[in-house]
Amino acid sequence: MRIVVTGHKGQLGRALLAAFAGHAILGIDIPEHDITRPAEIIPALVDFHPDLILHPAAYTDVDGCEKNPDLAYSVNALGSQYLALAAQKLDVPLLYVSSNEVFDGQSREFYREWDQPAPMSMYARSKWAGEQIVRSLLRKFYIVRTAWVFANGGNNFITKIIAGAQKYGALRVAADEFGSPTYAPDLAAAIAKLVRTNYYGVYHFTNDGFCSRYEYAQEILRQRGMAAISVMPILSSQWPRLSRPPLHALLQNSAGAGIGITLRPWQDALTAYFTAENN
Repeated sequence: MRIVVTGHKGQLGRALLAAFAGHAILGIDIPEHDITRPAEIIPALVDFHPDLILHPAAYTDVDGCEKNPDLAYSVNALGSQYLALAAQKLDVPLLYVSSNEVFDGQSREFYREWDQPAPMSMYARSKWAGEQIVRSLLRKFYIVRTAWVFANGGNNFITKIIAGAQKYGALRVAADEFGSPTYAPDLAAAIAKLVRTNYYGVYHFTNDGFCSRYEYAQEILRQRGMAAISVMPILSSQWPRLSRPPLHALLQNSAGAGIGITLRPWQDALTAYFTAENN
């Protein structure tokens, strides 16, 4: 296959390159390619003649989105629109990677693929806008929502926890925000399985299980051999920031499990992350 991967320099983008090794791949990322410039990006994709467009690229700085909503919508909504128009012109499927943050987290149940989103932050609204654009323009699409993505070599919650522990010798971490840590190589493998099915639609892919940020930090330090570091549970409201993430936006993998696609427990994925880091 000939495949376009947007954001190929990012955590998930790099994992997708590995998952689709052996295929002809066009990587799309700044500064070489800018998805917010339709006169450049649409012809570039059309000239490549892909069989599939994988679109994980996004402006993911949630606090930055609050400061600059125009940039958030330019990348996450309009950029996705231009990619969808290219897919429409080529008549090929597009896979759009979205976020658990399109839900408001008010429910104490898991969110299923068909539940109605209610985005709260500017980041979440821009990602939901991208979803709606893809749905409206394409017949052949996949929307994959995920959460708390981490990968080796990336700047993520794991690296921040370890750096903070090393610098301060103690941590304060929110105990009331819950999610499912998701290892990028596992997510990429699930996506690779999905696109071979041609079963279009909305999917929720995260590593199995969930935890609070506090519990996540404890497990990170335990597996890193730093369990002696003190971690104090706090409320997310005690940590000042511009954007408030949904506190309980847990995703249920119903559609993927129905076709045999599941991901291993997040604790096992975290072990794989540290194993890869040490090799």
